[in-house]
Amino acid sequence: MRRLLKRLHWLDVVILAVLLFLFFYVWRQIEGTLQYKWRWELIPNYLFRYDEENGRWVANVLILGLITTIRISIYASVLALALGIILGVARTARNLTVRMLARTYLEFLRNIPPVVVIFIFFFFLSEQLITALNIEGWSRSIAKSEDNGIWVFFFGDMRRFPSLISGVIVLALFESAFVGEIVRAGIESIGRGQLEASRSLGLSWKDELRYIVLPQALKRVLPPLANQFITLIKDSAIISLISVQDLTLRTVELANSTRLTFEAWITTAALYFGLCFSLSLLFRYLENRGKSPH
Repeated sequence: MRRLLKRLHWLDVVILAVLLFLFFYVWRQIEGTLQYKWRWELIPNYLFRYDEENGRWVANVLILGLITTIRISIYASVLALALGIILGVARTARNLTVRMLARTYLEFLRNIPPVVVIFIFFFFLSEQLITALNIEGWSRSIAKSEDNGIWVFFFGDMRRFPSLISGVIVLALFESAFVGEIVRAGIESIGRGQLEASRSLGLSWKDELRYIVLPQALKRVLPPLANQFITLIKDSAIISLISVQDLTLRTVELANSTRLTFEAWITTAALYFGLCFSLSLLFRYLENRGKSPH
């Protein structure tokens, strides 16, 4: 704590004081102008509730939404990373057609509002895919079976599995455009001398990519990829528009049904902040550990 206080500049103290003043000013305005009655004592009940049947505390609305957000973010990140690597490689391919197709996809997604992209992919791709593969019927049969513990652990309520998969697909397709550009930048950062040396050894383009380019490129782009993962968590709030039961949609339903408008949204903001800030500290620790000499 003493080291932290010594590192504080007078300007940091001024900014902190201004932020605190604005916080209390807004708080007083809400109480005075809107005549809003705070009911913070009710919020813990929507985080956890006591299950009398099983005699233990279980997650309630907001925590269930947070768990769904974490699930979607993890699965969408894995899929976006896989698609992004393919797109990044395609952007640097020797074939002009492949490069132009990849660039068209990237530029299209990066220059259209995410809400529009979400609806386009949901109605024209995700819904069609789920119907064609009969995912809804399969998930309902899983939900009815007694031996579905492993499915519930990884995907939650299997009756909502189609909406979860829809959210994962549309979010991954959108985020893959940004991951693809990050991977492309990493590939193009590899020195030309290494590429010429690999070609002089008779390596094919695939071997050059596999053994020389990608290992170095992915290591260099880990920090921006980590930041993109945090961005994906925040962007996941958009999929509440397609009725995915994530933290944002659960908060909307809670605020509408209980009139705990400010309490619910402030709590949700704190949950998002805690999740993203914790990941930011984790990635910073891993990055510094990777730089430290062994």
